[in-house]
Amino acid sequence: MRHSQYILAFFFTLILTTQARHHHHTKHKHSSHSNNNDNNTNNQSYPPSPSPSPSSGISMPPVAAPGGYDNEAPSPSPSDDDGSEIFNVRTFGAIGDGIADDTKSFKMAWDSACQSDSAINIVLVPRGFSFMVQSTIFTGPCQGGLVLKVDGTLMPPDGPESWPNNTSRRQWLVFYRINNMSLQGSGVIDGRGQNWWDLPCKPHKGPNGTTLPGPCDSPVALRFFMSSNLSVQGLRIKNSPQFHFRFDGCKSVRVDSIFITSPALSPNTDGIHIENTNDVRIYNSVISNGDDCVSIGTGCYDVDIKNITCGPSHGIRYFYDHLFMYYSQKFHSLFLLH
Repeated sequence: MRHSQYILAFFFTLILTTQARHHHHTKHKHSSHSNNNDNNTNNQSYPPSPSPSPSSGISMPPVAAPGGYDNEAPSPSPSDDDGSEIFNVRTFGAIGDGIADDTKSFKMAWDSACQSDSAINIVLVPRGFSFMVQSTIFTGPCQGGLVLKVDGTLMPPDGPESWPNNTSRRQWLVFYRINNMSLQGSGVIDGRGQNWWDLPCKPHKGPNGTTLPGPCDSPVALRFFMSSNLSVQGLRIKNSPQFHFRFDGCKSVRVDSIFITSPALSPNTDGIHIENTNDVRIYNSVISNGDDCVSIGTGCYDVDIKNITCGPSHGIRYFYDHLFMYYSQKFHSLFLLH
């Protein structure tokens, strides 16, 4: 009897192993991106435009640093046993009422974390607050690993009328030359895209459903440029004016368990766009938007996309140029909703 049990267990294990090795592959046709709108979907990568300091016209209440010196950056929270250090943006003067301009406080927290000698430096966006931040470039390289932990709500100015004239309209938050960074948290990044989508230069938004000519720049919500060893995990991001994420010239990108959403008719709101980027893993996420769930530009290779729920959107699209063909893209377990 005991021998019979061993034989049954052996065959059961063999069946499971065989099923686990069976993969279903779907071939995707190479095609070019054909959005109606645009100089915004151009495949060339440009360095991020410099972002000026926050407008001095917006007064912020003074926040005294420890020791009573107003001009000195506040000290971070004490280090944890694991060698990490926390830099709470509220400690650096951020208000978090959704109205005040918190850009300066975010930059101070970022710069302090970036210069810290700790192994892991956490810039904390705390739960229960809504922070309005202007178009900004967060630059590296940093001394140690950096975590931007968004547990509250992060948002840009509300639409083109509120966007400062002296800042770039092509990007909102840019992470430039960063190595070993994680963007994570239980909060929400709200791109407040509705007023951008309604511009008359957008497809069918002019009089009687027409599309009017004219400049039509709209900001990408989150852009990573010339960076490496990046992780994005657990976040919810919604209503970007244009692409939600864009990775340009990056290496070793991990995106896992994120939720991207924008209306089905929102123009050019690709969920994730990658360009000249390699070693990319996009797993276990839901993308519901108005354009491509994932768009893969030229110069990309070693891209693995697995267990993605996509729709109502245009699916996964990738470009190719006349010099290179890329065969290392792998797509598994894609659920397309219509």
